[in-house]
Amino acid sequence: MAPPPRHLLILILGFLAAASLAFTLAAAVYEDQVGLADWHQKYIGKVKQAVYHSQKSGRRRVVVLTEENVIASLDLRSGDIFWRHVIEKNDPVDELSLSLGKYVVTLSSGGSILRAWNLPDGQMIWETNLQVSKSSKPLLHVLSNNKVAKDNLVFVSAGRWIYAVSSIDGVISWGKELSLDGLDIKQIIQLPENDIVYAVGLAGSSKLNLYQLNAKTGEIVKHIQESFPSALYSETILGSHNVLVALDETRSDLFLIELKGESISYNKVHVSDLVQGLSGTVKLLPLMSNGVIALQASSTVSLLKLKGIDGLEVIQSFEQPAAVSDALTITEKDEAFAILQHTGSEIEFVVKFTSDVTNEVIREKINIDQHRGNIQKVFLNNYIRTDKSHGFRALVVMEDHSLLLVQQGEVVWSREDGLASIVDVTTSELPVEKDGVSVANVEHNLFEWLKGHMLKLKGTLMLASADELAAIQAMRLKSSEKNKMTRDHNGFRKLLIVLTKAGKVIALHTGDGRIVWSNLLQSLRASKSGEMPSALRICQWQVPHHRVMHENPSILIIGRSGADSAAPGVLSVLDSYSGEELNSLRLDHSVVQIIPLTVKDSSEHRLQLIVDSHSRAHLYPRSPDAMNVFLHEMPNTYLYTVDIEANVIRGHSLQKSCDNSDDEYCFSTKELWSIVFPSDTERIALSETRKMNEVVHAQAKIIADQDVMYKYLSKNLVFVATVSPKAAGEIGSAAPEEAWLVAYLIDAVTGRILHRVTHHGAQGPVVSENWVVYHYFNLRAHRFEMAVIEIYDQSRADNKDVMKLILGKHNLSAPITSYTRPEIMVKSQSYFFTFSVKAIAATQTAKGITSKQLLIGTIGDQVLALDKRFVDPRRSVNPTQQEKEEGIIPLTDALPIIPTSYVTHSLQVEALRGIVSIPSKLESTTLVFTYGVDLFYTQLAPSRTYDSLTDEFSYALLLITIAALVAAIVVTWIWSEKKELRDKWRVGDPSSAGFLQ
Repeated sequence: MAPPPRHLLILILGFLAAASLAFTLAAAVYEDQVGLADWHQKYIGKVKQAVYHSQKSGRRRVVVLTEENVIASLDLRSGDIFWRHVIEKNDPVDELSLSLGKYVVTLSSGGSILRAWNLPDGQMIWETNLQVSKSSKPLLHVLSNNKVAKDNLVFVSAGRWIYAVSSIDGVISWGKELSLDGLDIKQIIQLPENDIVYAVGLAGSSKLNLYQLNAKTGEIVKHIQESFPSALYSETILGSHNVLVALDETRSDLFLIELKGESISYNKVHVSDLVQGLSGTVKLLPLMSNGVIALQASSTVSLLKLKGIDGLEVIQSFEQPAAVSDALTITEKDEAFAILQHTGSEIEFVVKFTSDVTNEVIREKINIDQHRGNIQKVFLNNYIRTDKSHGFRALVVMEDHSLLLVQQGEVVWSREDGLASIVDVTTSELPVEKDGVSVANVEHNLFEWLKGHMLKLKGTLMLASADELAAIQAMRLKSSEKNKMTRDHNGFRKLLIVLTKAGKVIALHTGDGRIVWSNLLQSLRASKSGEMPSALRICQWQVPHHRVMHENPSILIIGRSGADSAAPGVLSVLDSYSGEELNSLRLDHSVVQIIPLTVKDSSEHRLQLIVDSHSRAHLYPRSPDAMNVFLHEMPNTYLYTVDIEANVIRGHSLQKSCDNSDDEYCFSTKELWSIVFPSDTERIALSETRKMNEVVHAQAKIIADQDVMYKYLSKNLVFVATVSPKAAGEIGSAAPEEAWLVAYLIDAVTGRILHRVTHHGAQGPVVSENWVVYHYFNLRAHRFEMAVIEIYDQSRADNKDVMKLILGKHNLSAPITSYTRPEIMVKSQSYFFTFSVKAIAATQTAKGITSKQLLIGTIGDQVLALDKRFVDPRRSVNPTQQEKEEGIIPLTDALPIIPTSYVTHSLQVEALRGIVSIPSKLESTTLVFTYGVDLFYTQLAPSRTYDSLTDEFSYALLLITIAALVAAIVVTWIWSEKKELRDKWRVGDPSSAGFLQ
């Protein structure tokens, strides 16, 4: 199944069908409540480039560029973020450097945008747009030669263009387009003794060109061209002074190139003659200093010493896994570099000077967590010790995308930046709390409980001092209940288990977001041949209910052994409580589609169907018990595939065995139907089905006139959205009359189109739901819109008679088949919406009773909670009194944006990608987890917490009120008794009645 076009934003919401109950316009929290039931974590992603700020004064920091397109300044002492900028994906940052010790200079968008940022606070100083030609790798070079650097020039090259730009104000000093067709500049080399800059480029694949330019004027001083007998591997060409080193296209030979005045001479050296037993892909590492270069193969990293162009000498070899840093300037004549190598459970940190590679300046052994994988990048930095000698520290990027700073044989700090690239999320319950609590703990907890509530009482009565208010806030934030590693009766404490792009599984506690365990899966790690596996899905595998005290739940991770969709799949089963890998399996087939089934076997394993590239379905777990369960369900199991390239959607049923295969757990598919969309008018944008695990509380909806509307709840319903070919690009790429969006509701069993609606002048992105909700841009109105479709089952219209229900003369229990054409009624409506949308989800609760809310990830990387009633298609301008009593809101052309409805408060989840709603045991409350580069978690009550008391409820005040009421009752009773006694004595007084007369 081909992936959707990259320019379309795919927003998955899942099919919903639920009645709305209590309606709340806003649900805000007070400032001091933020952080009690929610947490927010900031990350940056896998670092690909780092530059140290080496000034003696000011805070010590390192500026990094990551694969998530983040520029950030980190504190070298703690790893905390001073500032960061998350750049949009359509503006990828290519290079980063420092200028004048106070500017961070970045090059992005293929070399066409150059920016400078203020180093202390990250504010953008200037931005310059450059005209460039297509380049395989744009280059940014900040001049360090004192003769030229005083002019504050920054050099940019892309394709055959080269620019000199002032780093102070971004003004272009000069720009030069080199006249040679097909030229791609690969290296800029600066000579220390003059103001000449060398630009090395390739024209074609075998013609090397050398340009000498005046750094101040851009004038071409000299141009030399040399043809080579074989093509050069253009990704890495190292240059230093008058010598260049490059691999040939087959990466089996090294070319040593010397620049001599008016000519270029070279020598060819076989790599196999230098290093014996090389295997796998060979590549040059970006280290070249004093004639020292590094060559990496699949099994070794070798340090080589240049002998002019006459040859190379192997100085030292290291077994993989190992990593080599770039050269770091120490003095005018000497540079240092670092080598980090794994030795068992430790890593060795070795620093050498390029002038004397045989000696070691530093050799340290550092203990490191094995679940971080191998070292992938090293960035070296030096500092001056108290004895005036040189000390060294290194920023280390690990295989799991985490970032570490090592110094003096220890890991100073670490960052789990793999959490910036989450692929999928699931949840797990925590263990049940064991019986048996000591009396001392009970007494201590009772004392703390009483102390805490007395402080809360003083705060409620406004009698608390500033210190007591701070203590109240600290007690809230450090609540022991929400961070316990056992289940709670409300179902708020859970494990959020996430799968990252690096193939690492991490369990986060919902109480405070801390990492409970992590495991970098061996099956999803890069192989020695350089093949990069890809993580696809994480889901619950076994959830034992009646044996919960004796057996832990487990999760299933599904991935591929390579990046290609035809690569064999891999499965891994992990213990949900400990993260221990229980089982792993390398499949003999690919993974194209994953279908979780709703049934379980006797061991409570959830059955999974995996469809391969040959349209064959494979059942897991592979056990006779699972097979028996599935064979019972197979006649009612259907699947569909979407081929976006062919613009066709197909429906399939399953056959009992695969052709030409002895695998009894393999099932062939039979095509039942297909819908081919005309490519000249429509292109498939996305498709989505209803969530299989969704809980629906009521099948019927009672409307204002006491009529009943039955919801169409078929799980075989598929939502498909198509756009016109010209509207498949970015917004504004087509005229309104050339753009339209078509939404389809299709039955996956028969291929019958149940409903079709066209939005003229509309352009993606879109999103789906049933109610189905989708989001798009209206080119005619120049505004975003959100549309809703609700579908109802008219075949049950005769079930509205209560007497028929009492007498059993209804068809609610009659079998329903998709082969009978359904009688449906469709209601739809469109509304203007202010923002572009990145993601949408819908709240899920335990029983589906609580009213639904849309969780909308806005373009501002915040999450907005919008009540479902706002997107009710039955809204009208003047609702009747009965409709008002039902809760129908008067129709407006735009959906409201209520500031207090932001779930994320004032926080941003940078580069927001997904929103997950998780039911708790309390019907009123759902747990919301949002991920992107950042993570955010909170609890949300769409209809308020109608089934529980809040944490802010003052039990102490309640007890005092009860005690006061009891005292008042006792006092009143005593007064009443005394009054009654006095009245009796007054009646029996002889003097008052004349008794003696």
